[in-house]
Amino acid sequence: TGQSLGYGFVNYIDPKDAEKAINTLNGLRLQTKTIKVSYARPSSASIRDANLYVSGLPKTMTQKELEQLFSQYGRIITSRILVDQVTGVSRGVGFIRFDKRIEAEEAIKGLNGQKPSGATEPITVKFANNPSQKTSQALLSQLYQSPNRRYPGPLHHQAQRFRLDNLLNMAYGVKRFSPITIDGMTSLVGMNIPGHTGTGWCIFVYNLSPDSDESVLWQLFGPFGAVNNVKVIRDFNTNKCKGFGFVTMTNYDEAAMAIASLNGYRLGDRVLQVSFKTNKTHKS
Repeated sequence: TGQSLGYGFVNYIDPKDAEKAINTLNGLRLQTKTIKVSYARPSSASIRDANLYVSGLPKTMTQKELEQLFSQYGRIITSRILVDQVTGVSRGVGFIRFDKRIEAEEAIKGLNGQKPSGATEPITVKFANNPSQKTSQALLSQLYQSPNRRYPGPLHHQAQRFRLDNLLNMAYGVKRFSPITIDGMTSLVGMNIPGHTGTGWCIFVYNLSPDSDESVLWQLFGPFGAVNNVKVIRDFNTNKCKGFGFVTMTNYDEAAMAIASLNGYRLGDRVLQVSFKTNKTHKS
């Protein structure tokens, strides 16, 4: 189909850079997925298809308890319990990825149809199917009107704008949208905006907390598209963030959408100010 299989590889020259990438980006939420970043292992039949789908779990079971239940069968790479996004309550469904397929097979034999401690019904343990992309494709197809232009616009009707806001909320988990309308951002396409640099579009982010670091900017802007570079401006003496930073994004539409979504976004007890970098903006 030519579609992504959902994984990729990045080679670093310096091992320290690879470690930093893992620590910064592992667990980052991108669109409707939470990505896993780790050191790659040589592909072999022994480690493929070792992901298990578990249903019927007690709603009170924690991720740690789920791992304790399954760890007797082998080394667990990742685990996850699905929760309701509104209430935070477990849906009784989880995933376990073992280091090797044979470990996953043993877990199925040992736990499928069994009642773990605290359960009133037996749990179902089986191999997980490949994640269906139909839902996300349907959602994103409404966002992207053509392959050449990632976001639709300008939107002239309030109802259309409201619909797009909600779609973006679903896709990116952005809970608060900026007073800047989508109309205002998309109508700027083709104009000579000051934020453009040789490597992309530079975005100014103001009102960051003193403890903010680069990982905060990666996690804020990563869901909107390709991020080339992030930089938090620090005080020379204290090494604390001076309250602002810069993000460089490759694509104009993605940068504009990030600004429209994150300007006015409440991060902790602070409301961010986000805009294209201008000549008047603080110099980095």
